[in-house]
Amino acid sequence: MTERLLVFDTTLRDGEQSPGASMTREEKVRIAKALERLRVDVIEAGFPTASVGDFESVQAVAQAIRESTVCGLARALVSDIDRAGEALRGAHTQTRIHTFIATSPIHMERKLRMTQEQVLDQAVIAVRRARQHTDDVEFSPEDAGRSEFDFLCRILEAVIAAGARTVNIPDTVGYNLPNQFGNLIYRLRERVPNADKAVFSVHCHNDLGLAVANSLAAIQNGARQVECTINGLGERAGNAALEEIVMAVRTRRDLFTCDTRLDTSQIVSCSRLVSTITGFPVQPNKAIVGANAFAHEAGIHQDGVLKSRETYEIMRAEDVGWKANRMVLGKHSGRNAFRARMDELGIVFGSEEELSRVFGLFKDLADKKHEIFDEDLQSLVTVAGLEKKNESIHLLGVHVCSETGTIPHALVRISIEGKEHQSEAVGSGPVDAVFKAIEGAVETQSDLLLYSVNAITGGTDAQGEVTVRLEKGGRIVNGQGADTDIIVASAKAYINAINKLLMPPQRSHPQNGDI
Repeated sequence: MTERLLVFDTTLRDGEQSPGASMTREEKVRIAKALERLRVDVIEAGFPTASVGDFESVQAVAQAIRESTVCGLARALVSDIDRAGEALRGAHTQTRIHTFIATSPIHMERKLRMTQEQVLDQAVIAVRRARQHTDDVEFSPEDAGRSEFDFLCRILEAVIAAGARTVNIPDTVGYNLPNQFGNLIYRLRERVPNADKAVFSVHCHNDLGLAVANSLAAIQNGARQVECTINGLGERAGNAALEEIVMAVRTRRDLFTCDTRLDTSQIVSCSRLVSTITGFPVQPNKAIVGANAFAHEAGIHQDGVLKSRETYEIMRAEDVGWKANRMVLGKHSGRNAFRARMDELGIVFGSEEELSRVFGLFKDLADKKHEIFDEDLQSLVTVAGLEKKNESIHLLGVHVCSETGTIPHALVRISIEGKEHQSEAVGSGPVDAVFKAIEGAVETQSDLLLYSVNAITGGTDAQGEVTVRLEKGGRIVNGQGADTDIIVASAKAYINAINKLLMPPQRSHPQNGDI
């Protein structure tokens, strides 16, 4: 009989720790609902003690989800744990508290300045406190991949005895190699006396590009929960990619004795949603969800696939959600057809006013674009949310003059706190001129770290989706914009980033580390 492999998604927590990937409460709820449709077992909604915004986001997700378990992260501190318990109170689903403390020598000595005994005692106290809020408690020894094996065994035995139902082994800095990490899981399960009383989990980072490989090695050695994120989003080089782990396990059933319960046909739509909201594009050659994942250009490959798909494809594109776009909407589509299609995409509006706002954007787009794709609709919802949240600066108009042999010139009209301003500038290209003109009016004195363009759909009339990353005083934000005119989309993205810079920070990370 196939064993169950639990999927613990931390896109909303660890994924959000990617520079500039902060999400609003409403965006987190949208992603959480997509994860629920994907049938993820556990959704780590955030770190409630990090900020008021994080607390409210965890609370909102816990009240919006009905099937998946909703989890809140907490340091091994009573105050953190009580805050997580408060955020999860009143949830409409099963809840979990995930508590952690570092166990590697370098972390204990240089960061915590605690002895092994102090760390062990604090871990046990934390688990017992968490059990007062929920019977589903997870414990992580941070930097387990560089911890002393005997101490790791001692602390795991103690927290399981204290009531931890899941023990998670993190490769916090992505230091381990697959055979090494798989062997660690095997040895821990053999050595810890009460190992059979808890589910062993793994949380791997991608600093050496081995997060997925390490996770799979751990699963082969008895781990039955895997912690991952959509698109591998995460701090530094990212986390293990959910889609890659799930499809590896399902495709290689000859090597794995377990499987997930995920509805894998939801993977691509979930990937696109996360990409759109965070502003982190998916690279074309990304496994499973990249645009080229099921594309064949070489003649030999094309011939083989036409004769028998299995010659060059080890999984069906349809199984992960790739399918022909349903072009059911256009400029003659009415409000009811629009609402019905949004319902099919899992997008639910909080009010008639919100529906009207997005429907208006849809009509504007339909005047420019003959056929509206599902990706266009998802982008419209994100754009509407961005414009609603960032009200201090708005783009009113852009005029650009650019031709061969001349220096590009841009004139922009923007509204700042309700007052119209005009600004013009020249640049090395039309986008550069637009950005300089906007900066001339707003004067943020920020640095441009990233400018990225991604076509939302195919065709020459496709919307261009632009991501702009700005940095000021150590703070990094991502701005997004979409339009059939790439210059306008660029201006929208730059203004969206500026608005985020002008807003108070949504969150901080008091853990001084990461699992």
